[in-house]
Amino acid sequence: MTSQAWIQLFVYMALLVGLGWPLGKWMAAVAEGRFPRWMSPFVKIENALYRLAGVDPASSTGWKTYTIALIVFNVIGLVVVYALQRLQAVLPLNPQAMAAVSPDSSFNTAISFITNTNWQGYGGESTMSYLTQTLALAVQMFLSAATGMAVVIALIRGFVARGPGKVKGGGGIGNFWVDMTRMTLYVLLPMSVVFAVFLTSQGVIQNFDAYKDATTLEVNAYQNPKNGPDGQPLKDAKGNPVTEDAKATTQSLPMGPAASLIAIKQLGTNGGGFFNVNSAHPYEDPTPLANFLELLAILLIPAALCFTFGAMVKDKRQGIAVFAAMTVIFLAAVFTITPLEQGGNPRFAALGIDQAQSMTQSGGNMEGKETRFGITSSTLWAVATTSASNGSVNSMHDSYTPLAGGIPMLMIQLGEVVYGGVGSGLYGMLIYAILAVFIAGLMIGRTPEYLGKKIEPFEMKMTAIAILVTPLLVLVGTAIAVTSPLGVAGVANPGVHGFSEMLYALSSAGNNNGSAFAGLSANTPFWNTLLGVVMFFGRYAIIVPVLAIAGSLAAKKSIPASAGTLPTHGTLFVILLIGSVVLVGLLNYVPALALGPVVEQLTLASPR
Repeated sequence: MTSQAWIQLFVYMALLVGLGWPLGKWMAAVAEGRFPRWMSPFVKIENALYRLAGVDPASSTGWKTYTIALIVFNVIGLVVVYALQRLQAVLPLNPQAMAAVSPDSSFNTAISFITNTNWQGYGGESTMSYLTQTLALAVQMFLSAATGMAVVIALIRGFVARGPGKVKGGGGIGNFWVDMTRMTLYVLLPMSVVFAVFLTSQGVIQNFDAYKDATTLEVNAYQNPKNGPDGQPLKDAKGNPVTEDAKATTQSLPMGPAASLIAIKQLGTNGGGFFNVNSAHPYEDPTPLANFLELLAILLIPAALCFTFGAMVKDKRQGIAVFAAMTVIFLAAVFTITPLEQGGNPRFAALGIDQAQSMTQSGGNMEGKETRFGITSSTLWAVATTSASNGSVNSMHDSYTPLAGGIPMLMIQLGEVVYGGVGSGLYGMLIYAILAVFIAGLMIGRTPEYLGKKIEPFEMKMTAIAILVTPLLVLVGTAIAVTSPLGVAGVANPGVHGFSEMLYALSSAGNNNGSAFAGLSANTPFWNTLLGVVMFFGRYAIIVPVLAIAGSLAAKKSIPASAGTLPTHGTLFVILLIGSVVLVGLLNYVPALALGPVVEQLTLASPR
C-alpha cells in the first residue's frame, strides 16, 4: 500500500460514513412515511399516483401478496425490455439505425436488467439505440434498485413488528407498491438527477446526436516516407528522404444520453455501461474527480442502508455492527489486492525486468488499466464494484495478476454482502446474521433469537435456501459450461485462465454482479441462455425466502432480552458474523478457486 493508496482509502471511507449516516436516516424516514412539512406537495403527488393505480398506501400485506406483486411487476419489466430490443430498428431515437437485437441477446439483457445484474454480452454503442438505452435499460436500473430496497425494508419490518396483527396468514410487512414508489421518488431519482448534472460538468456526454466523425490528431503530426514505383524510398538531390503528409484519418465518436444512465448505474449498484469498455471510457469516466465520486456512489446507498436498519429497529448499534462487519471484509480485500498489483508480474520480477529495490516492477502491473487512474484507483474500484452488485469496471479484471484477479471473484462469491447491492447486500447480510445467532444458540443450548424474534426451524430452512441456492447455480452452471463444446468455444484463453473466465462469468451472473473477466465471448445462444437462467434464479430464488422470513418474523411476538440473549451489537457478534460470511461463502468455492486463480498464480510464480 503506497501513501497515495492510504490517503485515498481514508478519504473514501470517511466520506462513505459521513454521507451514509444522514442518508440512512433519511431512507428510514421515507420507509416509515415520515416526511417534513415542506414536502407536502410531493406527498400529494405521490398519493395521487396511488389513487390512479388503485393502491391503498396505508395497507400492509402478508409476505405472499408482497412477493406476488414484486414478481409480477418484474416479469412485466422483462417483457417490455425484451420487446423494445426486438423492435428498436423501427422505433425512434435511433440515429445510427441500429438493427433489432437477436432473440437470445434480448432474452439475456432483459433478465440482466430486471435483476439488477446488468451483465452485457453486447457493445452498447454498437448495439442499442438511444430509446432502448433510456426507456428500457435506464428505467429498469431505477426499478430493479427500488425492488431490492423494498425487499430489505420489508425484512426490517419483520423484525420491528410486535405481533401478528390482522393480516391473513401472518404479519404485515408493508406494501410493495408503496415501498418501491417511495424509494424511487425520494431517494433514487433526486440523487441521480444531481449526480447526472455533476457528471456532465466533468465531461460525461448527454445528448441525442448522431455519431460524430472526427479527424484524428496524427494527421499533420507525422511525415511518412514517399516510395517510388519500385517500392523503395525516394530521395531528393541531397540524399534526404522525400516525405509526404500522412493521409487524413477519421474516427467515429459515439454520442448519446450517457450521463443520466451513468448516474443511476452507480447509485443503484446496477453496473453495466453505456459504452462497451464501461467506466474505462473517457465519455463515462472522464476525470479523476468523476472517477472518485462514481466510485463513492457505488457503495453509498448500500452502506447507508446499514444505518437505515439501525434507525428502523430503534437501535443504531445494530446498524453499526453490521456496517463494521462489512467494512472489515472490505478493507481486508483492499489490503490484499492493491499490494498484489503494485508488486507487478512475478515472472517479470524474476527476470529482472524494470526491477526496483523491492524486487518488483517499479510501475506495478499496469496491464488493462487506465493511466489516468493508475493501480490505486483501479484496485479500489475492483473491490468496491464486486463487493456491491455493481459490476461496472474502470480496469480489466482479466489482466490482473491471478490472485489479484481472484479477489474480485471471491468478493462476488461471498454473496456480495459486503455493503452489497442496493437492498440486496443488507438483506443478504441479515440472512448471515440469522445464521450467526443460530450457530451461537447451538453453542449455548438455547433457542436463538435476533432483535427480539426467535429464530426457529422455518427461518433456518429459508436461510439455508437463500445461502445455498447461489453456489448451486454457479457451480452447476460452471460444470455445464466446461463440459459443453458450446461453452468452451467462447474461451479466448484456453487452460487455467480460461476456467477462471468461465467461473467468474457464472459467479457474476449468479450473484447478480454483471462484471466479467473480459476474455470470454459470451454473446452466443448458449451463454446468453445459460447466464440468463442463472441470473433469474440467482435473484428471485433468494428474494422469495427472504420475504418468507420477513412474514414469519412479523407474525411473532417480540420477546425481551434475557441473561442468555446474545448481544448483537458488540465485538463478539461482529466477529461471529464475519466468520459466518467468510467460512460459508468461501468454503463453497474453495475447490473451484483452487482450479483457477490459485493454480494459475503458482504456475506464474514457478520458474519454467
